[in-house]
Amino acid sequence: MRLKLKSKPFTQKKLKIILVLILVLIVSGLCATYFYKKFSSRTILIKKLKIDSKAALVLNSMHQTSTKNGIKEWTLDASSAKLLRDKNKAVLEDVSIVFFMKQSQKIFLSSKHGTLNTKTHDMTFSDHVNAKFNGYTLQTHTLHYNEKRHIIYTMDHVRINDGHDSVIDGDSLTIDINKSKTVIKGNVKGVFSEKSDLFKNNL
Repeated sequence: MRLKLKSKPFTQKKLKIILVLILVLIVSGLCATYFYKKFSSRTILIKKLKIDSKAALVLNSMHQTSTKNGIKEWTLDASSAKLLRDKNKAVLEDVSIVFFMKQSQKIFLSSKHGTLNTKTHDMTFSDHVNAKFNGYTLQTHTLHYNEKRHIIYTMDHVRINDGHDSVIDGDSLTIDINKSKTVIKGNVKGVFSEKSDLFKNNL
């Protein structure tokens, strides 16, 4: 006794479904290949990501660059950053930042601690604050950066030396980065050597 099996006709509807599935698989494969190549070719600056009860994100390193009208204003690096929830604030450790001035001049600033307003890009640097620019070294307890005015300033005592036994002390300081101009106010005192350029050049 032989049984005859009737095969269901291969309808045009089934053929369309199979073709759509094949097309989806091809597109998915192409997308996966594109994103793999795209992200594997980039340097990943954030190596570890943690979450705690007080912060949204804790990064083991941070790198950020700010540009305005295509011109680089500053580049910041920190060994760690804690992004606080609902405060638009990043708490930084071991901060190193370069401010770019006109005529290819730069201000190299470092501090043990710092904060960055992630919305306005205003910053505060504290603890072992040092800044080097135009051959001078500045030391103070706290420095602030105002992004809108593009100035660095402090109301704390400052000391500037030029490496030739010349020193200027003052109670406050403002550096206008756009104008490459430094103003020291309040009980300004100084000791100058014959080799000093503090009077000859604008800080």
